[in-house]
Amino acid sequence: MTAAAAYLSSTSFAARTAALLLLAAAITGCASTKHDAITTGSIPKISTASLQSMNATELANTERSIGAAYAKDPKNKAIGLQYANVLGMTGKNAQALAVMQQVAIAHPADREVLAAYGKAQAAAGQLEQALATINRAQTPDHPDWRLYSAEGAVLDQLGRSAEARQKYRMALDAQPNEPSVTSNLGMSYVLSGDLKTAETYMRTAASQPGADSRVRQNLALVVGLQGRFSEAEEIARRELSQQQADANVTYLRSMLSQQNSWAKLADKDGKPKSTSTN
Repeated sequence: MTAAAAYLSSTSFAARTAALLLLAAAITGCASTKHDAITTGSIPKISTASLQSMNATELANTERSIGAAYAKDPKNKAIGLQYANVLGMTGKNAQALAVMQQVAIAHPADREVLAAYGKAQAAAGQLEQALATINRAQTPDHPDWRLYSAEGAVLDQLGRSAEARQKYRMALDAQPNEPSVTSNLGMSYVLSGDLKTAETYMRTAASQPGADSRVRQNLALVVGLQGRFSEAEEIARRELSQQQADANVTYLRSMLSQQNSWAKLADKDGKPKSTSTN
């Protein structure tokens, strides 16, 4: 199982959904190339997607390496952002927040830092503070679509879905057809139990040229939640290694087996959908 899948499978349904949503927000710019090796002296920029593909041992090694670099230079923006991202991927949200607090003190006006700080606050459950931080990072005269998307993700977690969707649409106005934002919009409908609308947005997101595996896994999630597990499994296995695919399928199966969580996604007539896993 990948480290990301292990982390997600250890949390509640609502938290996992919110984690997927925030993950797709991508509020910090990351390189898309996969890392080779990480050394303390030279810290490459690692994408969230690359971190997701690591197993627990690889992620632990990455955390130690970047952590050692951070200890030597805690005011370094690039190292701090990377370290907080890795800590978040391993579920160490309180530590990630502490790192971002230090980076934000050293770079109080940096939009990328403020965005990552807001993300860390949200992951640590400080949702109102996260919203304030993200709003502080945004500039009305030169708005950043990533911040609109991140703001939407936090608003969704606060249960303010109408406001969240407005922010996603503002992000899409600035960055048309951006798959991560469209996927977030779909996840917003998952949170409110409208799985059919969610699937429409997820399919649109997955069809875009820039869609990555995270977007497609969110589509697999929505399809699986509607009881079409064979189709969900097929989507989950596309473009992934056997190990990654098995981890995603295991995650989907465990989610669909949770009767209490499934009941929260009932039809409007109050009847829960089928939990068949084929």
